[in-house]
Amino acid sequence: MSLIKRIKSAFVAVIVTSLFWASPVLAAGTTPLSLVQQFDSTGAPLAGCLLYFYTAGTVATPQNAYADFALTQQLPNPVTCDQSGRVPQHWLADGLIHIRLTDASGVVQVDTTMQVLGPSSGGGGGGSTVDPTTILSSGDLKVKYGTGPLTGFVRANGLTIGNAVSGATERANADTQNLYVYLWGADPNLVVVGGRGATALADFNANKQLTLPDYRGRALAALDDMGNTAAGRLTSTYFGTSATVLGAAGGAQSHTLLAAELPSDIPYTDPGHTHGVSFRLGDNTGAGTLPYGGSVDNSTFSATTVSTSTTGITINPSGNAAHAIVSPMILATVYIKL
Repeated sequence: MSLIKRIKSAFVAVIVTSLFWASPVLAAGTTPLSLVQQFDSTGAPLAGCLLYFYTAGTVATPQNAYADFALTQQLPNPVTCDQSGRVPQHWLADGLIHIRLTDASGVVQVDTTMQVLGPSSGGGGGGSTVDPTTILSSGDLKVKYGTGPLTGFVRANGLTIGNAVSGATERANADTQNLYVYLWGADPNLVVVGGRGATALADFNANKQLTLPDYRGRALAALDDMGNTAAGRLTSTYFGTSATVLGAAGGAQSHTLLAAELPSDIPYTDPGHTHGVSFRLGDNTGAGTLPYGGSVDNSTFSATTVSTSTTGITINPSGNAAHAIVSPMILATVYIKL
C-alpha cells in the first residue's frame, strides 16, 4: 500500500472513531443529556431516572431514539438511567425533539424542546425546523373569534382534561399531558377529580381528570402584584377575594346598594300645603260660650287656614333593585395551549 493510501486510510479511521467516541454534548444526532449523570435538587444522583422523547410541540406522539448512530437499533421510550443517574447513550434523527426527564417516581426535572443535529434519513424522523415553543407553549392563552374546538388547544371553560380513558369532559386524549403537568404545578387550586396524588404524571397516568381554569363570562385582569409589591388597584374589599392569587375570580355584573353605601345626607323638602279649619261654637245662632269660660259672638267669628311644611326622605316602594355595573364588552372564546 502506498504512503498516500496509508495516510488516507488512517485519516478516515480517525474521523469514524471521532464520530462514535466524541463527547455526546457536541456529537451530532444526540442531546446534551446523553451519557451525562443527573442529580436532584439536593445533589443526590437521580438513580433510575426516565428520559422521554416526543415529537416537537407535543407530548402526544412519541419519537424514536436509537442506540446507534445509523438509527437502526431502537431504544425503549422512555430510556432508563442507571443507578448512578447516568442517561444512556442515544441517537436521534435531525430536527427538533421534545424531551422530558423525570426521576424514577415521575417528578419532572427537565421538560423542553431542543434542536438535534444528525442524520436526516431513517428512524423516527426529526421535527420541523421551527420551534413551536417560540410561538406558544403549554399554558399560553389565545383568544379566537369562534366557539368550537381548536386543534392544539382546549377551551378555558372549567371542564376537565385527562388521558384517553380518563373520561375528561373537555378533552380526553394523550396530547393533554403537557398542559396537565403544567397546570397541575402552576395552580394548586385547580381541582383534580379524585384528589391530588404525589405528582402530576402520577395523576395523569392514574386516569384522573384535571379541572381547567374557568373564563366563562369573565374578563381577564392582571395579578395585583406579579412579582412586585401589590399595587392595590384590586383589593379583596371590592374584588371579593385576594387579587394576588393565580386564577382567583371576583367581581359581579350587578350590585344592590347597602344602607352604608348611600350618601350621608339626602336633602328633601315638602313645599308645604294647607288645611282648612272651621269651628262651631254654641248653637251657631247667636252668642256661644267657650269651654273654659268667656264668650264669643258668632257674628264676629270667621274660618281660617293653617299652613305646614315638612323636611325628610320619601320611601320608594318599588326600590332596592340591583343595578348594572358591567363595562362595555364584546365576546369571544379563550383557548389554552396544550
